[in-house]
Amino acid sequence: MSVLTRDEAQTRAQILDVERYTIALDLTTGEETFDSRTAIRFTARAAGDTFVEVKPATLRSISLDGQPLDPALLDGNRYPLTALAAGPHELHIDAAMRYSRTGEGMHRFTDPTDGETYVYTQLFMEDVQRVFAAFDQPDLKSVFSIDVTAPEGWSVLGNGVAEHAGEGRWTIAATPLVSTYLVAVAAGPWHSVTTEHAGLPFGIHCRRSLAPYLDADADEILDITRALYDRYHEKFDEPYPFDSYDQAFVPEFNAGAMENPGLVTFRDEFVYRSAVTDTERQTRAMVIAHEMAHMWFGDLVTLTWWDDIWLNESFAEYMGYQTLTEVTLPRALHSVSAGESPFPDTWVDFGVARKGWGYDADQRPSTHPVAPDPDAVPDTASALLNFDGISYAKGASALRQLVAWLGEKDFLAGINTHFARHKFANATLADFIDNLASATDRDVHAWAEQWLRTTGVDTLTAEIAAPEPAAPAPNGNGQSWALAVTRDGSRPHRITVGTYDHALGAQGGPGRLALRDRFELDVPGDGTPTIRPGRRPALVVLNDGDLTYAKVRLDTASWDTVLTGLSGIPDALTRAVVWNTARDMVRDAELPPATYLAAARAHLPHETDLALVQGVLSFAAGQVVDRYTIPEDLPAARATLTDLCRDLIRRTEDGSRPGLRLIAVRHFIDAATKPDTLRTWLDEGTVHGGPELDPELRWRILTRLAVLGATDEAAIATALAADPSATGREGAARCRAALPTAEAKAAAWDALFTDDTLSNYLFTATAQGFWQPGQEELTDDYVARFYPDAIALAARRGPAIAEAAGRYAFPAYAVDPMSLGTGTRALEDPDLIPALRRKLVDQLDDLRRALAVRSAVALAD
Repeated sequence: MSVLTRDEAQTRAQILDVERYTIALDLTTGEETFDSRTAIRFTARAAGDTFVEVKPATLRSISLDGQPLDPALLDGNRYPLTALAAGPHELHIDAAMRYSRTGEGMHRFTDPTDGETYVYTQLFMEDVQRVFAAFDQPDLKSVFSIDVTAPEGWSVLGNGVAEHAGEGRWTIAATPLVSTYLVAVAAGPWHSVTTEHAGLPFGIHCRRSLAPYLDADADEILDITRALYDRYHEKFDEPYPFDSYDQAFVPEFNAGAMENPGLVTFRDEFVYRSAVTDTERQTRAMVIAHEMAHMWFGDLVTLTWWDDIWLNESFAEYMGYQTLTEVTLPRALHSVSAGESPFPDTWVDFGVARKGWGYDADQRPSTHPVAPDPDAVPDTASALLNFDGISYAKGASALRQLVAWLGEKDFLAGINTHFARHKFANATLADFIDNLASATDRDVHAWAEQWLRTTGVDTLTAEIAAPEPAAPAPNGNGQSWALAVTRDGSRPHRITVGTYDHALGAQGGPGRLALRDRFELDVPGDGTPTIRPGRRPALVVLNDGDLTYAKVRLDTASWDTVLTGLSGIPDALTRAVVWNTARDMVRDAELPPATYLAAARAHLPHETDLALVQGVLSFAAGQVVDRYTIPEDLPAARATLTDLCRDLIRRTEDGSRPGLRLIAVRHFIDAATKPDTLRTWLDEGTVHGGPELDPELRWRILTRLAVLGATDEAAIATALAADPSATGREGAARCRAALPTAEAKAAAWDALFTDDTLSNYLFTATAQGFWQPGQEELTDDYVARFYPDAIALAARRGPAIAEAAGRYAFPAYAVDPMSLGTGTRALEDPDLIPALRRKLVDQLDDLRRALAVRSAVALAD
């Protein structure tokens, strides 16, 4: 199959205007294929040659202006349109298209709970061609009219309001001008909750087996949707540009969500079957906010080519977090006044859960600018690689810094100008910067060059001393201290510096600290140290408030204060900055893994923010213990982690903090080295003191028992019979692959790399179960097998499975030079498809970093 190049897209955009697609989809033709009939009305500005894309199972017929063309001329995914005359044309294509089991194109899923079937589209990048024929590039926007024939009893959702004409026939209202990749259809016996807001129909939808769980959260989901919708209308001059707002929670979805205008699709794990924390609910709310921001950033105004994907994702990421903060702050204040737990701080979650994604991606060989040079994104295959922590987390961080530097008023004025000039059209980075510049006297073009066209993470280091020569204290009392900030990097930063003193007479935790003051600082300045009044603070935190994107290094005295007083810092966002500093130092082999674990053991029992507890525990377990700790230190590291979780469980026995208790129970299960406690919980159906075991906790315990060799296939089969849902099937696949027997590993490997029948979610679950720390004797022989098998699999099954293989089936726990050497040699294989190559480059760099951390620990010992 040919990928579209930037040059080809530019040439085609110069030749064609595409006015309208009229599409008829018949979903009643069987379980393997569906019928797709497309009429495309377009105008050729001049005579010439071009092509249309389609990936059919069978191309039955094609005609241009009523004249039949030869279907045999289809070349891969391209049908040539040669000697095209200038003027209006109408192209008709009739094809049978294959359903997908990998989340690409028209995905088909049969719910094992009740046997009901659902289909939905995911047309991002080049997957529209799997559903209907198209001139498939983002700058050939068009109107789309879609009719769907579906089985009786199904309902149909689309970008516009769908009307049922009887006998399974549905007509979806025509869209305004949108890009091909944003077209969406979802069909099945959906359970729906509908309402109206601001004169528009709103709806949320899920498969029937999840109906009780969606109903339980419907008010929360719709309330946050309405609040976000209203807040975006306060920020943006352009009104919401579509005729309805539906949100469908769909099965086996590859991404978190997709911003199809009028029909946002979400992975249906966001319909919670089991207990979740407030932070997880906040994450769902943020995804809702992110996708709604896309209605303007990406849908109303769309990138011209994929080098500007950040214009979609960075803005949706920033706007999602910022706007969610704005709509939930009044709730938090009300909760505090009512004596309840406040809604979590959204930016804390960003700092601890998302920002590290950007920092990690930006330090790998695969890093790229937020806004890469167009030549660096020559085709759609390379564009797909840029949907990463840089385009999301780093880009959002850069925008947050831009707002801090520019001011929110001018920032919003610039983006509203952008919407007004380019609505229902396309725009580039140059367009956006020009529109921002029109709203301010600041040099936005220079800022963009420094922030958006460069790679890497700056490091800001604090140096504190008495002024030399002695300078008069600003407050005249004879005491002062000097702060100098050195920068390793090239970007300008406007940061807030926070200073803290030991609190007198404080109770409730180790080393309580009190804020002395916060002040703004531009880095680099003129090189002159900043003189501040009073004694030297106990703690000086650069980037307090987390408004810039940079690694931070504290001065020695401040770091000593952190080790004893981190949980005593009064603001959760400041604690997030400091925990990220510790995380960066571990990854850079500047802080021993054992020291990080000791800090977590000392401070997490006093932490009040769930996002911080979850983020620190996840890094401690998944990286510090499983990858960075040398083998001889593993027993002590695992004991520290287990003791920490046990302490958190003890501290929450009164039921006052169910979210914290749930996090602690989950991590205790995952860290357990003996089966006794887990087996008791499973047999009794509850953790002593709560919570009762829900499906998620049952499968989590059973997975850990499988790893420990304390369960068997019969127990897994019994659990699956009790929970025959889709997540039950995934849990069973994960457990079977985790069993510590040669037969279980061989069966799992065959399912992953030979069978080719696993859906995307079952593939992921099997891969997650296969590699387990402590099972190296069983899995060592598979390390070398992974590379040729994964390369062949990716070539057969395509980018979605390639990404899953690179992410989940990679031998991440084989932290040794031989594994690194084997993987590095595999990068030379000419058959590596780009999606897998990128994942392997990133994984091998993480492996190289883990080896460096272990080496530093060994040398220190």
